[in-house]
Amino acid sequence: MEISNLINHVEALIFASEKPLTPIEIVELINNAFGFMDDKVGMDQVETSIDGIREKYQAEFYPFELRQSGGGWQFLTKKEYHQTIAQLNGDKFLKRLSTAALETLAIVAYKQPITKSEIEAIRGVNCDYSIQKLLEKELVIISGRNEEMVGKPLIYSTSRHFMDYFGINSSEELPKISEVLADQMVTPTLVNAEHFEIEGEDTARDQVGDAERAERENASEIQTEASGDEEQNARDKGQGTGD
Repeated sequence: MEISNLINHVEALIFASEKPLTPIEIVELINNAFGFMDDKVGMDQVETSIDGIREKYQAEFYPFELRQSGGGWQFLTKKEYHQTIAQLNGDKFLKRLSTAALETLAIVAYKQPITKSEIEAIRGVNCDYSIQKLLEKELVIISGRNEEMVGKPLIYSTSRHFMDYFGINSSEELPKISEVLADQMVTPTLVNAEHFEIEGEDTARDQVGDAERAERENASEIQTEASGDEEQNARDKGQGTGD
């Protein structure tokens, strides 16, 4: 099949599909549709067609584009039209995962494959409801059992739909933990710095004052003791004269 003709079939398949299509799936679908042809469509031809379609829809006057997401290719509206599309489905379009579900999903994404008890050990709370919701949304799947743990509990992993949902193609594209922590670092402000300096100066002044008071008290005690010794000597001399 000529590339010029193949491009139209590839574009039609991607446009009609409800999920991202991989090049392998496209090759299989086209060869099944044209099984009577002697020359089967190959992977190179499909990838060339995809490149042509992607280049075509990069033009500014198209409101959508061909993007790789979830391990496959699909047509998506460009980001500058997001606010307009949001009006079409209202709250359903803008609905997001709960904080508890996002925390659970993050643990599964970075620690997969992982059991429910391991997730709960990290979060410190029961995760039954969050896991059930993630399974219902097909963001998480049951990928097997842990044969080494007592009771052989189920283990969970992220799904292909998870990658499509977040617009990534593999778990390697997830942000690194170090990058996330770096964004959350807070530097001290000048107000706090001045506050600590003032506190330090007050403490130093207090210490100096304590030292001066202690020195005065010691001097007073020495003077008192000296006066007492002089009086005692005077009494002793008086008694000696009388004798």
